[in-house]
Amino acid sequence: MADIINLLPDNIANQIAAGEVIQRPASAVKELLENAVDAGATEIQLIIKDAGKELVQVIDNGGGMSETDARMCFERHATSKIQSIDDLFQIRTMGFRGEALASIAAVSQVELKSRKKGTDVGSYVEIDNSVIKKQEPCQTAEGTSIAMKNLFFNVPARRNFLKSNAAEMRHIVDEFIRVAMAFPQLQFSLTSNNQQLFHLDKGSLKQRIIAILGQHYNARLVNVKESTDYMNVYGFVGKPETAKKTRGDQFFFVNNRYIKSPYLHHAVMSAFADIIPADSYPLYVLFIDVNPEHVDINVHPTKQEIKFDDEKVMYAFVQATVKHALAQFNVTATLDFDLDPSIQALDAVSKPFTKQQQEEYTHSPLYKSFTQANQAHMIDKSSNSSNLKHWKDLYESNKNTPETEGYTISSYTVEPETRPAVTYESQPHATASVIDERWQDTATDQKVPVQVHQQFILSQIKSGFILIDQQAAHERILFERYQRALEETPMATQQSLFPQTLQLPPADAVLISEMLPELQALGYELEPFGNHTFIVRGTPADMQSGNDQATIEGLLEQFKNFSELKINRREQLVRSMARNNAIPAGKILSAREMQNMIDELFACSMPNVAPSGKFTFISFKLTDLARMFERGN
Repeated sequence: MADIINLLPDNIANQIAAGEVIQRPASAVKELLENAVDAGATEIQLIIKDAGKELVQVIDNGGGMSETDARMCFERHATSKIQSIDDLFQIRTMGFRGEALASIAAVSQVELKSRKKGTDVGSYVEIDNSVIKKQEPCQTAEGTSIAMKNLFFNVPARRNFLKSNAAEMRHIVDEFIRVAMAFPQLQFSLTSNNQQLFHLDKGSLKQRIIAILGQHYNARLVNVKESTDYMNVYGFVGKPETAKKTRGDQFFFVNNRYIKSPYLHHAVMSAFADIIPADSYPLYVLFIDVNPEHVDINVHPTKQEIKFDDEKVMYAFVQATVKHALAQFNVTATLDFDLDPSIQALDAVSKPFTKQQQEEYTHSPLYKSFTQANQAHMIDKSSNSSNLKHWKDLYESNKNTPETEGYTISSYTVEPETRPAVTYESQPHATASVIDERWQDTATDQKVPVQVHQQFILSQIKSGFILIDQQAAHERILFERYQRALEETPMATQQSLFPQTLQLPPADAVLISEMLPELQALGYELEPFGNHTFIVRGTPADMQSGNDQATIEGLLEQFKNFSELKINRREQLVRSMARNNAIPAGKILSAREMQNMIDELFACSMPNVAPSGKFTFISFKLTDLARMFERGN
């Protein structure tokens, strides 16, 4: 039988390896930025065109490469970071595998210009599908410029799997932010389609966080810093008011390398457990410095998943460090035997207790009740302040009080015009017919819906009753309303008397720029104002205007929450607006509002489920109720 196992050609092997390292343009951005950092650069520029599909270029002022190095760097497993197996346990650089540039060259067209410091002439290399087409001397600045063009031009299937420009650009911005956040002492800039999105000057970590995430975090950051012989933890966490419903502002760095660790994320969440809602995520930018011997970063080609030799120690230390920082800055309670300075400044602590004040207090009834025997539960009848009546008198006075304008059913208040003739309060032993009568609007002879715990709406039907989730129901109503606005008639816009300025983080500004046509059809009138700023000139007419910035920020958070689903951008936007603008649980509704919601819900094409798949209502039949009470046939 003939042999069937053959060695793959180098170009095919490189493309297979590239599938692990270069999954999208953002993967190349990460690798090229990290190479620039390892080269000792102090100024790094990232240039993007067509969300990285046409061009990804990184220019740095690092050490540069010689003519031989410029050619060798595109070979597989060619690296300057390690020399022996022992070096794997002492890695301090960002890269070390020697696969990134070879993978990039396998799926794109690459142009490299590099000149070492102290030399007069640089080297130019042109590569197409892993094949070196040209290498010649050139004149260029000190450092390295590497341009990756036409990503996946030779792998059409991979290119077709790339998402929209907005989605790919968000991933690029995320990778840029992670590298820039890890090295605040370096200058970074990002330009997309000839428009500068970021220009980050050298500075402190706090300055870098504010420059990336926004000026409003300036007074909302809590410093974190603890050191031991085993590890050091430092960085910043956000105060409780910065917590959001979606993830995105959580950064962990181990030896300046961004990592994803659900285990350590849980440690931070547990430190915030008692001060933020359970479904919220706090802001944190935390750096862990630990001996490389205790960390294995060679787990995945992206190097974002790592292993610790003792995860329990890391968990406990991170949790305790964050808790201590929050307590130290009076964000949470602290067990500290030293008095807080603000307490020490109080008159009760700082001023002396004179003899005259002591005599006055020792003769007071309150003092006696705590110091003399059998006085703790005694009431001073002679005191004018104890003007008490018998509890029966209090009960009778309330019982004979004239009927008020409204009455209460559970937590729902019926308005005067819909008030029934008989109430629970006046008929404590009401029969079934009386209960049915109080649920009926005497003016229109219709059953009045009842709100239960400001969360559900109970409405009677012929066969029994239905229980409606008010938030899910309103989400379905808004979803179909917004869909009609995009597909048929745009929604009316209410012009703002005083337009508001909307300042957004750069990543969110890129996102909202791509959605401007859809937002206009949904009733928003936004105008770009430069430097990640927009002017809000109008909002949907059926939406209460006022805090437009909070509304749009909430919309963006919901949009990012839905971005992982495999649905198009328009449906993501419609779902996000419906979720963001739906009436939340806990809001009290009038009888008219509840009835309108019921009518609109059952006029929808799919009234039984919300866009998220959650049921909007549950029906209860009389036969089922009778069976529950053991009154069946």
